[in-house]
Amino acid sequence: MSRDRDFSTIGRALATPARSAFLNLLMDGTSRPAGELAQAAGVSASTASEHLAILVEAGLVTCAAQGRRRLYRLADASVAEALEALGVLADPTPVTGYRRSRQAEHLAAARFCYDHLAGRLGTALARAWVEAGWLAGRDVLALTTAGEDGFRALRVDVDGALVARRPTTRACPDWTERRPHLAGALGAAVGRRFLEAGWVVRHRAGRGLAVTGPGLAELRERWGVSLRG
Repeated sequence: MSRDRDFSTIGRALATPARSAFLNLLMDGTSRPAGELAQAAGVSASTASEHLAILVEAGLVTCAAQGRRRLYRLADASVAEALEALGVLADPTPVTGYRRSRQAEHLAAARFCYDHLAGRLGTALARAWVEAGWLAGRDVLALTTAGEDGFRALRVDVDGALVARRPTTRACPDWTERRPHLAGALGAAVGRRFLEAGWVVRHRAGRGLAVTGPGLAELRERWGVSLRG
């Protein structure tokens, strides 16, 4: 028998700017120490620890010991996908200063949504793959037979994605572009391939991605994708 869901615990966990800042930073699937999260949110280490304990208790974040450090990350891909979808409804964080403005531009252009490509990069690729017949349905993004062959030719681990416990494909609403990007096991496999091939690299700070020269050439020549504006 289905039951109504109690959203209040999650709502309380999200109800401070500091915890929102933590989750935004962890949305790329990385593990980060409390000190780094505290600095990003502009709070003290003790305050950060209190906020992180609330996120862990709510099941949004997990904590693992690495030597003398404690590293925090999102609990799993479903949390990232839920937050990305919620971002479509949420107001954007006010951007002040050149540095934060550049970070916002980087996020909008290309980023990881946990383990799959998002931003203009992710949505442009999803659209191109639908047009190429690799994916079916702009709001579903189901893998086709042609897509299996095409992604394998790119050395994407399609076979691993097909037998993964999570859905093979999922259309994840992109909060900056208001269009879906590819999530699911195949989306994660594509993200790994882009990193391994050197087509994208992570920014040193924040969760934005930089598309490299070879990556830009691959996007342009293979799929006709440009990331301008």
